[in-house]
Amino acid sequence: MKELQPYKYSGMVRELTLTDFKLKYKASFFGYLWSLAKPLMFFGVLLVVFTKFFKIGGAVPNYPVYLLLGIVLWTFFTEASFSSLTSIVGRGDLIRKVYFPRIVLTVSASITALITLFLNIIVFFIFMAFAKVSVPWTAPLFILVLLEFFILTSGISLFLASLFVRFRDIGHIWEVTTQALFYATPILYPLSLVPEGFQKLLMLSPLAQVIQDGRYLLISNDTATAASVLGYPLALVPYALSVLIFVVGYWFFQREAYRFAEEI
Repeated sequence: MKELQPYKYSGMVRELTLTDFKLKYKASFFGYLWSLAKPLMFFGVLLVVFTKFFKIGGAVPNYPVYLLLGIVLWTFFTEASFSSLTSIVGRGDLIRKVYFPRIVLTVSASITALITLFLNIIVFFIFMAFAKVSVPWTAPLFILVLLEFFILTSGISLFLASLFVRFRDIGHIWEVTTQALFYATPILYPLSLVPEGFQKLLMLSPLAQVIQDGRYLLISNDTATAASVLGYPLALVPYALSVLIFVVGYWFFQREAYRFAEEI
Protein backbone atom coordinates (compact mmCIF):
# COMPACT_ATOMS: atom_id res chain seq x y z
CA MET A 1 0.00 0.00 0.00
CA LYS A 2 2.98 2.32 0.43
CA GLU A 3 3.24 2.69 -3.32
CA LEU A 4 -0.27 4.12 -3.39
CA GLN A 5 0.49 6.98 -0.99
CA PRO A 6 2.79 9.36 -2.91
CA TYR A 7 1.27 12.39 -1.16
CA LYS A 8 3.42 11.48 1.88
CA TYR A 9 6.47 12.25 -0.27
CA SER A 10 5.52 15.82 -1.19
CA GLY A 11 8.84 17.08 0.17
CA MET A 12 10.73 14.74 -2.12
CA VAL A 13 8.63 15.89 -5.08
CA ARG A 14 9.48 19.50 -4.26
CA GLU A 15 13.22 18.84 -3.97
CA LEU A 16 13.36 16.77 -7.16
CA THR A 17 11.38 19.44 -9.03
CA LEU A 18 13.69 22.24 -7.94
CA THR A 19 16.77 20.14 -8.68
CA ASP A 20 15.53 19.22 -12.15
CA PHE A 21 14.69 22.84 -12.93
CA LYS A 22 18.14 24.04 -11.83
CA LEU A 23 20.04 21.26 -13.61
CA LYS A 24 18.12 21.88 -16.81
CA TYR A 25 19.87 25.21 -17.30
CA LYS A 26 23.11 24.52 -15.42
CA ALA A 27 26.22 25.90 -17.16
CA SER A 28 23.99 27.80 -19.59
CA PHE A 29 24.91 31.45 -20.09
CA PHE A 30 21.30 32.62 -20.34
CA GLY A 31 20.05 30.11 -17.76
CA TYR A 32 16.31 30.24 -17.11
CA LEU A 33 15.81 32.71 -19.96
CA TRP A 34 16.02 29.78 -22.37
CA SER A 35 12.70 28.50 -20.98
CA LEU A 36 11.18 31.73 -22.29
CA ALA A 37 13.29 32.21 -25.39
CA LYS A 38 12.71 28.83 -27.07
CA PRO A 39 8.92 29.09 -27.51
CA LEU A 40 9.26 32.76 -28.48
CA MET A 41 11.83 31.94 -31.17
CA PHE A 42 9.63 29.13 -32.48
CA PHE A 43 6.69 31.52 -32.42
CA GLY A 44 8.61 34.16 -34.37
CA VAL A 45 9.51 31.76 -37.18
CA LEU A 46 5.98 30.40 -37.49
CA LEU A 47 4.46 33.88 -37.36
CA VAL A 48 6.54 35.01 -40.33
CA VAL A 49 5.83 31.84 -42.31
CA PHE A 50 2.07 31.82 -41.76
CA THR A 51 1.48 35.56 -42.15
CA LYS A 52 3.96 36.48 -44.90
CA PHE A 53 4.12 33.32 -47.01
CA PHE A 54 0.99 31.22 -46.47
CA LYS A 55 -1.25 34.20 -45.52
CA ILE A 56 -3.23 32.09 -43.03
CA GLY A 57 -2.78 34.48 -40.14
CA GLY A 58 -4.43 37.37 -41.94
CA ALA A 59 -7.83 35.68 -41.70
CA VAL A 60 -7.63 35.32 -37.91
CA PRO A 61 -8.16 38.31 -35.59
CA ASN A 62 -5.21 38.74 -33.22
CA TYR A 63 -3.40 35.86 -34.93
CA PRO A 64 -0.02 36.50 -33.21
CA VAL A 65 -1.65 36.12 -29.78
CA TYR A 66 -3.71 33.18 -31.05
CA LEU A 67 -0.55 31.44 -32.29
CA LEU A 68 1.57 32.22 -29.22
CA LEU A 69 -0.92 30.68 -26.80
CA GLY A 70 -1.05 27.50 -28.87
CA ILE A 71 2.75 27.25 -28.90
CA VAL A 72 3.02 27.92 -25.14
CA LEU A 73 0.55 25.14 -24.34
CA TRP A 74 2.09 22.73 -26.83
CA THR A 75 5.58 23.41 -25.46
CA PHE A 76 4.40 22.33 -22.02
CA PHE A 77 2.88 19.14 -23.40
CA THR A 78 6.02 18.08 -25.26
CA GLU A 79 8.43 19.14 -22.52
CA ALA A 80 6.47 17.33 -19.80
CA SER A 81 5.96 14.15 -21.81
CA PHE A 82 9.56 13.86 -23.02
CA SER A 83 11.12 14.62 -19.64
CA SER A 84 8.74 12.18 -17.95
CA LEU A 85 9.52 9.56 -20.57
CA THR A 86 13.05 9.13 -19.21
CA SER A 87 12.27 10.02 -15.58
CA ILE A 88 12.48 6.41 -14.35
CA VAL A 89 15.38 5.21 -16.46
CA GLY A 90 17.35 8.36 -15.72
CA ARG A 91 17.14 7.72 -11.97
CA GLY A 92 18.03 4.03 -12.12
CA ASP A 93 20.78 4.24 -9.49
CA LEU A 94 18.46 5.96 -7.03
CA ILE A 95 15.66 3.43 -7.60
CA ARG A 96 17.95 0.48 -6.94
CA LYS A 97 19.29 1.96 -3.69
CA VAL A 98 16.36 3.68 -1.97
CA TYR A 99 12.68 2.85 -1.54
CA PHE A 100 10.14 5.53 -2.42
CA PRO A 101 7.05 5.59 -4.64
CA ARG A 102 8.38 5.56 -8.20
CA ILE A 103 5.58 7.87 -9.29
CA VAL A 104 7.38 10.69 -7.47
CA LEU A 105 9.98 10.83 -10.26
CA THR A 106 7.46 11.21 -13.05
CA VAL A 107 5.31 13.68 -11.14
CA SER A 108 8.33 15.89 -10.39
CA ALA A 109 9.28 15.89 -14.09
CA SER A 110 5.76 17.05 -15.01
CA ILE A 111 5.77 19.76 -12.35
CA THR A 112 9.14 21.03 -13.61
CA ALA A 113 7.54 21.54 -17.02
CA LEU A 114 4.55 23.17 -15.30
CA ILE A 115 6.84 25.79 -13.75
CA THR A 116 8.12 26.64 -17.22
CA LEU A 117 4.53 26.86 -18.45
CA PHE A 118 3.66 29.43 -15.78
CA LEU A 119 6.69 31.52 -16.76
CA ASN A 120 5.66 31.37 -20.41
CA ILE A 121 2.08 32.35 -19.59
CA ILE A 122 3.39 35.48 -17.86
CA VAL A 123 5.24 36.33 -21.06
CA PHE A 124 2.05 35.61 -23.00
CA PHE A 125 0.07 38.15 -20.96
CA ILE A 126 2.82 40.74 -21.44
CA PHE A 127 2.65 40.08 -25.19
CA MET A 128 -1.14 40.51 -25.06
CA ALA A 129 -0.69 43.89 -23.41
CA PHE A 130 1.75 45.05 -26.10
CA ALA A 131 -0.62 43.77 -28.79
CA LYS A 132 -3.42 45.74 -27.12
CA VAL A 133 -5.65 42.69 -26.82
CA SER A 134 -8.04 43.06 -23.91
CA VAL A 135 -8.41 40.11 -21.53
CA PRO A 136 -12.01 38.76 -21.42
CA TRP A 137 -13.85 38.35 -18.13
CA THR A 138 -13.64 34.58 -18.68
CA ALA A 139 -9.84 34.57 -18.17
CA PRO A 140 -9.90 33.24 -14.55
CA LEU A 141 -11.60 30.07 -15.82
CA PHE A 142 -8.38 29.31 -17.69
CA ILE A 143 -7.11 27.79 -14.43
CA LEU A 144 -9.59 24.94 -14.92
CA VAL A 145 -8.28 24.36 -18.45
CA LEU A 146 -4.72 24.19 -17.11
CA LEU A 147 -5.82 21.70 -14.45
CA GLU A 148 -7.38 19.47 -17.09
CA PHE A 149 -4.29 19.82 -19.28
CA PHE A 150 -2.01 18.82 -16.41
CA ILE A 151 -4.19 15.78 -15.66
CA LEU A 152 -4.13 14.74 -19.32
CA THR A 153 -0.38 15.26 -19.69
CA SER A 154 0.36 13.46 -16.41
CA GLY A 155 -1.65 10.44 -17.53
CA ILE A 156 0.25 10.24 -20.82
CA SER A 157 3.56 10.80 -19.02
CA LEU A 158 2.93 7.97 -16.54
CA PHE A 159 2.09 5.61 -19.37
CA LEU A 160 5.16 6.60 -21.41
CA ALA A 161 7.53 6.37 -18.44
CA SER A 162 6.31 2.85 -17.68
CA LEU A 163 6.65 1.65 -21.25
CA PHE A 164 10.08 3.22 -21.76
CA VAL A 165 11.56 1.09 -18.97
CA ARG A 166 10.86 -2.06 -21.00
CA PHE A 167 10.76 -0.75 -24.58
CA ARG A 168 13.30 1.95 -25.43
CA ASP A 169 11.81 2.28 -28.91
CA ILE A 170 8.96 4.19 -27.26
CA GLY A 171 11.16 7.29 -27.31
CA HIS A 172 11.39 7.26 -31.11
CA ILE A 173 7.73 6.34 -31.52
CA TRP A 174 6.62 9.19 -29.27
CA GLU A 175 8.83 11.66 -31.16
CA VAL A 176 7.07 10.79 -34.43
CA THR A 177 3.68 10.76 -32.70
CA THR A 178 4.10 14.27 -31.26
CA GLN A 179 5.04 15.59 -34.70
CA ALA A 180 1.85 14.13 -36.15
CA LEU A 181 -0.22 15.45 -33.24
CA PHE A 182 1.23 18.94 -33.69
CA TYR A 183 -0.15 19.23 -37.22
CA ALA A 184 -3.38 17.42 -36.32
CA THR A 185 -4.08 20.01 -33.61
CA PRO A 186 -5.29 23.52 -34.56
CA ILE A 187 -2.20 25.37 -33.39
CA LEU A 188 -0.95 26.97 -36.62
CA TYR A 189 -4.26 27.22 -38.40
CA PRO A 190 -7.79 28.26 -37.38
CA LEU A 191 -10.41 25.55 -37.07
CA SER A 192 -12.49 27.36 -39.70
CA LEU A 193 -10.05 26.23 -42.42
CA VAL A 194 -10.78 22.58 -41.64
CA PRO A 195 -13.76 20.92 -43.41
CA GLU A 196 -16.76 20.69 -41.11
CA GLY A 197 -16.71 16.89 -40.85
CA PHE A 198 -13.04 16.89 -39.84
CA GLN A 199 -13.62 19.74 -37.38
CA LYS A 200 -15.74 17.43 -35.25
CA LEU A 201 -13.09 14.71 -35.45
CA LEU A 202 -10.33 17.12 -34.42
CA MET A 203 -12.32 18.51 -31.51
CA LEU A 204 -12.74 15.04 -30.00
CA SER A 205 -9.04 15.28 -29.17
CA PRO A 206 -8.38 16.65 -25.65
CA LEU A 207 -5.35 18.51 -27.04
CA ALA A 208 -7.45 20.45 -29.54
CA GLN A 209 -10.15 21.03 -26.93
CA VAL A 210 -7.66 22.44 -24.39
CA ILE A 211 -6.05 24.82 -26.88
CA GLN A 212 -9.36 26.05 -28.28
CA ASP A 213 -10.87 26.46 -24.81
CA GLY A 214 -7.78 28.41 -23.75
CA ARG A 215 -8.15 30.75 -26.72
CA TYR A 216 -11.85 31.16 -26.02
CA LEU A 217 -11.22 32.12 -22.39
CA LEU A 218 -8.13 34.32 -22.87
CA ILE A 219 -8.39 35.86 -26.34
CA SER A 220 -11.85 35.85 -27.89
CA ASN A 221 -15.23 34.40 -27.00
CA ASP A 222 -15.78 33.93 -30.75
CA THR A 223 -13.28 31.05 -30.80
CA ALA A 224 -14.75 27.66 -31.72
CA THR A 225 -14.77 25.21 -28.82
CA ALA A 226 -15.77 21.59 -28.28
CA ALA A 227 -19.18 22.78 -27.12
CA SER A 228 -19.84 24.90 -30.22
CA VAL A 229 -18.46 22.36 -32.71
CA LEU A 230 -19.68 19.07 -31.22
CA GLY A 231 -22.71 20.07 -29.19
CA TYR A 232 -23.83 18.19 -26.11
CA PRO A 233 -23.40 15.46 -24.97
CA LEU A 234 -20.63 14.75 -27.52
CA ALA A 235 -18.72 17.83 -26.31
CA LEU A 236 -18.05 16.02 -23.03
CA VAL A 237 -15.95 13.35 -24.78
CA PRO A 238 -12.57 15.20 -24.78
CA TYR A 239 -12.98 16.09 -21.09
CA ALA A 240 -13.85 12.49 -20.24
CA LEU A 241 -10.88 11.26 -22.28
CA SER A 242 -8.51 13.43 -20.24
CA VAL A 243 -9.69 11.82 -17.01
CA LEU A 244 -9.73 8.33 -18.54
CA ILE A 245 -6.18 8.69 -19.87
CA PHE A 246 -4.97 9.75 -16.43
CA VAL A 247 -6.73 6.86 -14.67
CA VAL A 248 -5.37 4.30 -17.14
CA GLY A 249 -1.88 5.83 -17.05
CA TYR A 250 -1.83 5.83 -13.24
CA TRP A 251 -3.11 2.25 -13.06
CA PHE A 252 -0.58 1.02 -15.62
CA PHE A 253 2.29 2.81 -13.88
CA GLN A 254 1.42 1.34 -10.49
CA ARG A 255 1.10 -2.11 -12.02
CA GLU A 256 4.57 -1.92 -13.53
CA ALA A 257 6.34 0.02 -10.76
CA TYR A 258 7.53 -2.97 -8.74
CA ARG A 259 9.54 -4.22 -11.74
CA PHE A 260 11.42 -1.00 -12.45
CA ALA A 261 14.47 -1.74 -10.26
CA GLU A 262 14.95 -5.10 -12.01
CA GLU A 263 14.48 -3.88 -15.58
CA ILE A 264 16.43 -0.63 -15.63
